[in-house]
Amino acid sequence: MSRAFVKEGDGEVVLPERAVSQHPNFVTANGLAQIEARVRALEVARSAAREAARGGAAAQDAAALAAIERDLRYWMQRKASARLVTPAPDPQVVRFGVAVTLHDTEGATRVLRIVGEDEADPARGLISWVSPAAEALIGARVADEVTVAGQRYEIGPLAP
Repeated sequence: MSRAFVKEGDGEVVLPERAVSQHPNFVTANGLAQIEARVRALEVARSAAREAARGGAAAQDAAALAAIERDLRYWMQRKASARLVTPAPDPQVVRFGVAVTLHDTEGATRVLRIVGEDEADPARGLISWVSPAAEALIGARVADEVTVAGQRYEIGPLAP
């Protein structure tokens, strides 16, 4: 039987905590802003859920409030542990926060930016600094050749 959430005897819903990464919480300025925005949105949602619960707490209101509280604890912890990293204005080496242009052997170009775990969105070219792709890129310089996900690339321009 799934125990995704459990309703305790007094009507309290208890959810398992969200897993927190074991890695340092490096963030870009944009990543920190996203975390702060999530905290603010969850605080607003918590207030609204508490108001709704005062008006006649249904089981779904209690479950929604429990989910909001759990997510708020997670994002507050991420905010508290955030370590802002600002890339050099003219990077010479691929590092955290740097955008790197990759040129493949077919002439196609791809741009990836190395960001924090919470900011990562591979579909938008934002890769986590702990991902295998980032590990292959970190420390590379313009004109170096690297292999990412089995594909050979030449490093092109870098940008903060």
